[in-house]
Amino acid sequence: MRLARLSPWICALALVVLCGCRSSRNSGSSGTAADGSTSSSASAAQPAPQQEAPPVVIPAGTTFSVTIDQSVSSKDSQPDLHVAASLADPIIVDGRGVIRRGAKVTAKVIDAKSAGRFKGSAELGITLISVDVDGHSYPIHTTNHSETTKGRGTRTAEGAAIGAGAGALIGALAGHGKGAAIGAGAGGGAGVAGAAMTGNRDITIAAETKLDFKLTRALDVQQK
Repeated sequence: MRLARLSPWICALALVVLCGCRSSRNSGSSGTAADGSTSSSASAAQPAPQQEAPPVVIPAGTTFSVTIDQSVSSKDSQPDLHVAASLADPIIVDGRGVIRRGAKVTAKVIDAKSAGRFKGSAELGITLISVDVDGHSYPIHTTNHSETTKGRGTRTAEGAAIGAGAGALIGALAGHGKGAAIGAGAGGGAGVAGAAMTGNRDITIAAETKLDFKLTRALDVQQK
């Protein structure tokens, strides 16, 4: 009798427990779906990474016209000395400006020889080694600019001979034979001294001088 009376209650309790389990499973499934949709939405909201534009190629043979910003001389320069310069004309490729006018350029002394006092020649050579584009320095390879002057030894000898002859003439007029010999020696010394002061001159590339160089290798410039 007691078991018969308890049976309805037992069945009711079992139904309550069963319904509770089903509710928990459904809420768990819906939560997972919600999380999945949220994750998908977040992924879709992230912007795709931007691809960099391909670099612009400045072909070999392109002329780089630069303005030398500081004086450089064969007298006091040494090979590997860096010289400041700036681009005098913009670099344009296929109608598009790649490097602006005024961009910083670095030149380098490749050869510097001072002229001797009486004989010898002066030599000075420079080349370009880098250009600055939008804050980035690009190494470049260009042709060289070289200058050479011949020694003035011949002119120095001519100056001494003229001085001696003039001295001899003056000495002859002043004191005949003996005066001629003295005048010749004095005149010769004056001629040599004058030639030494006005003789050899070293090569100087003054500031604001415009020079042209050509690329010997193509240059890739990354555009922003």
